[in-house]
Amino acid sequence: MSGVRVLTLGCRLNTFESETMRRAAETAGLNNAILVNTCAVTADAVRQARQTIRRARRDNPHARIVVSGCAAQVEPETFAAMAEVDAVIGNDGKGRAESYRSLPDFGVSESEKIRVNDIMAVRETAPQMIEAVEGHARAFVQVQNGCDHRCTFCVIPHGRGNSRSVPMGAVVDQIARLVGNGYREAVITGVDATSYGADLPGKPSLGTLAATILRQVPELERLRLSSIDSVEVDETLMGLIADEPRFMPHLHLSLQHGDDMILKRMKRRHSREDAIRFCETVRALRPGFAFGADLIAGFPTETEEMFARSLDIIDDCGIAFTHVFPYSPRTGTPAARMPQLDRGLVKERAARLRQKARQSQDAHLDAMARDGGTHSVLVEFSGVARTENFTPVVAANAPRGQMARIRVTGRDGERLTGELVHEPAGEAPGKAALGSFARTGMTG
Repeated sequence: MSGVRVLTLGCRLNTFESETMRRAAETAGLNNAILVNTCAVTADAVRQARQTIRRARRDNPHARIVVSGCAAQVEPETFAAMAEVDAVIGNDGKGRAESYRSLPDFGVSESEKIRVNDIMAVRETAPQMIEAVEGHARAFVQVQNGCDHRCTFCVIPHGRGNSRSVPMGAVVDQIARLVGNGYREAVITGVDATSYGADLPGKPSLGTLAATILRQVPELERLRLSSIDSVEVDETLMGLIADEPRFMPHLHLSLQHGDDMILKRMKRRHSREDAIRFCETVRALRPGFAFGADLIAGFPTETEEMFARSLDIIDDCGIAFTHVFPYSPRTGTPAARMPQLDRGLVKERAARLRQKARQSQDAHLDAMARDGGTHSVLVEFSGVARTENFTPVVAANAPRGQMARIRVTGRDGERLTGELVHEPAGEAPGKAALGSFARTGMTG
């Protein structure tokens, strides 16, 4: 191979940061290199990162492999000990060209491979200006990094540091640049996005940021948020949910559990009733709103009765799209020192939670299929489109990378089916983006 290739694992923030990594490495003159942007949210995520690295080495025996991301930040020695890895770069350095200019030579010792700083000492998140997000029809824009909360199961603050926000002006400039390059939809990303602005002058909220983006970039057709903490949603954001058609009717909630005692032991900031009330309020303001959520199965001390409340909260909140995580102890977290459940029981409960999630998703898809409405969609480069509420739909002859009007005609598995009813105006993302799409064939 030649050039720089990035393998991305984990969250949407990693998707954005992978683009900054690529740009930094190319600016540094790195060639014949594979950058692996890792995730550390679970022990399985770290295992997948190691598998990805080994596969990359088998497929590219002469390439230089550089590992970064949260797993590399939290466990640099783990990756430096791998013979396949040539260098390990921390999260703070992965978007800077100088990190790649000073890489060690092949065959150095494990300690010389590691270029990881103390992430807790980082005090700001510098804005990263990019032209495109490779392989994606929508643009991901980082507005915040790190987290000031300390949930007992979570290792991410050790990988990301404390919360820090990108100034509003820089975010608006970034989105305007991407819109100018042909993107119709932007997704605001962050580790704890609803904490946005607490460290900035005037303490602007996430809602203020979103409203400012929509006001100052009128050409932006659709704005989405990635995962949020509902208990921190501010009044301005609720106003956009209710009244702003360019703010898409879909939110992914960081729920984690449905039982109040487990939520307290997780050190979450919301109760079960808080979550249910939020979803009811949003749906009353905007019918047709869809929710996704993260849920953890098998947290320490979880009884069958407690677990049943996690099953129930999928219906009580009306969750359409659920990400289920079997709990895994992460070294250094308080939950790792709590009484653990049998691993077989954890996996069994995760399987039951996924089954319940599939039933809820089926109900959501069936309801939309019965309605048969017409939707404005963004067509991904896989040929799948996303409705306003993020439901996937496939329609023949839909123009990839563009907006379209699609009438829902039915359902096929985990997707709706539809027919094109209105040809879109305008062009797909600009040449820089299209070149990336053509190279990878990825979806977004």
